[in-house]
Amino acid sequence: MRQPYDTKKKLAKKYSKIEKPLKDKEGKPITELQGQENGWVEHFKELLNRPTPLNPPDIKAASTNLIMDVTSTSIKEIRMATR
Repeated sequence: MRQPYDTKKKLAKKYSKIEKPLKDKEGKPITELQGQENGWVEHFKELLNRPTPLNPPDIKAASTNLIMDVTSTSIKEIRMATR
């Protein structure tokens, strides 16, 4: 939810959030872009190649009768969201 706000601030050059470097498994910071990409590739390979759990969770289907407000947003709401 913060991404659009952060992007707006970066484009306006009013951004003071410090971006932290990624760390490898030993805790050392990775500064090169290729090293960061390789770290993400390794992370997702490990995540996606995990063995299936012996006891899968019992997840029930959600109700399809969800009450949602689908009215259009007002100009006042948009102004408040972009401030």
